[in-house]
Amino acid sequence: MLSVHTNYASLVSQGAVSKSNSLLTNAMERLSTGLRINSAADDAAGLQIANRMNANLKGMQAASRNISDATSMLQTADGALEELTTIANRQKELATQAANGVNSDADREALNAEFQALTAESARIMGQTTYAGNDLMKTLGGTAGAAAVTAVAGVTGSPAIPADPTATPPTAAVPAVTAVTAVAAKLAVTAVPGSVQFQIGANGAEILKTGFQAPTAIIGDISTAAGATAAMAEVDTYINEVGTARSTLGASINRLGHTASNLSSVMENTQAAAGRIMDADFAVESANMTRNQMLVQAGTTVLSSANQNTGLVMGLLR
Repeated sequence: MLSVHTNYASLVSQGAVSKSNSLLTNAMERLSTGLRINSAADDAAGLQIANRMNANLKGMQAASRNISDATSMLQTADGALEELTTIANRQKELATQAANGVNSDADREALNAEFQALTAESARIMGQTTYAGNDLMKTLGGTAGAAAVTAVAGVTGSPAIPADPTATPPTAAVPAVTAVTAVAAKLAVTAVPGSVQFQIGANGAEILKTGFQAPTAIIGDISTAAGATAAMAEVDTYINEVGTARSTLGASINRLGHTASNLSSVMENTQAAAGRIMDADFAVESANMTRNQMLVQAGTTVLSSANQNTGLVMGLLR
């Protein structure tokens, strides 16, 4: 049917060109951004899944940095404890030497001078070792056990005795007698283990808590043979406590190494999975763009011809 008001061929051509042009625009958008999903309309479910994956991936990337920082922190603490072990070994050597009966008082005083200097250095390491501005040993080791010798006055004596004139023979009054004796008391402070929590994953439950009990401070004095003998046992205890602390740190460092390896693998697979959802397939989209370009061109040519069909009506009116 020839009609002036309705050109069915033109309408069909317009619809085809519009559809092809929309698909061409979509293909060009994907090729220009490199993403298959550029809005929720492209794939609502896929966008939601990919967003969750990307959020989890960001958390894992931060956790990976946390693991590196935690490893550095623990290695710093282990290095400080290693030096404490070296100092304690030297103190054991000095105490053993001082306990020998061939030493004079002057010899033991010389040995004790170095012993006390090493004790002071151990205390400095425990109190001044820092990491990122934080008191490292207090954070990881808590409060060290301590012991101090305090002089306590002990009061002894006898009460006053009144005079007794009826006794045979009569007795005179005896005043009270008081004696003050200095008593050495060793007061101990109980150690409180330290603890630090590391976030090693993207979920709140993925944490690692670690810490150790700081070794009991050495207070020995080797200026006497008896003191040197006691100091030997005290140093042995100290070395054992430092070794226990180092073993705890070593176990945590090894665990962090495995955690980092596993996290790297999970991040790689998660990123690949998100990419398969979000990324555009350039081979497919290039073919789509070429096809739709040809369809738009063909449709435009046909639309031009369809618009000329109304000219046939004029031929009937001549």
